[in-house]
Amino acid sequence: MITLRPAGPVDAPVIVQYIRELAEFEREPEAAIVTEDDIQRYAFSQNPLVRVTMAEWDGQPAGFALWFLNFSTWQGKPGIYLEDLFVRPAFRGKGIGTALLKDLAALAAREGWTRFVWQVLDWNTPAIEFYEAMGARIMRPWLTCRVEGDAIERLATRED
Repeated sequence: MITLRPAGPVDAPVIVQYIRELAEFEREPEAAIVTEDDIQRYAFSQNPLVRVTMAEWDGQPAGFALWFLNFSTWQGKPGIYLEDLFVRPAFRGKGIGTALLKDLAALAAREGWTRFVWQVLDWNTPAIEFYEAMGARIMRPWLTCRVEGDAIERLATRED
């Protein structure tokens, strides 16, 4: 049986573990440097920047969705950006991923938010097929741009 619930501060260790398991799956385990303090600060502070939905199967930790609000300037309304969706391998095929997506879509619909957006790695064919089956449109002409690490400082101090 699937149970979805908002995460609380006590969930920080398992959230970090999920993130590390996801990074391993995505072939970048060394990139997951997140700490429990990071999760406490950004998910459970007075003004949280991210929200987390926990998924359990018969009371066992099974997966999560970590998300935040974005904003559509064209539509003038917020939407959901799903940063991470992860279901542990032992719990896949039980509808947990679908339940997490449906839960966030229902929240967006209730709130009148206009978009529900996320990314998927181009080599992850099972995920792409799953998302398309859920009604997602793969935005192939769009490319992700990212500035990170030392490049942030260089951009911030750039003199043109």
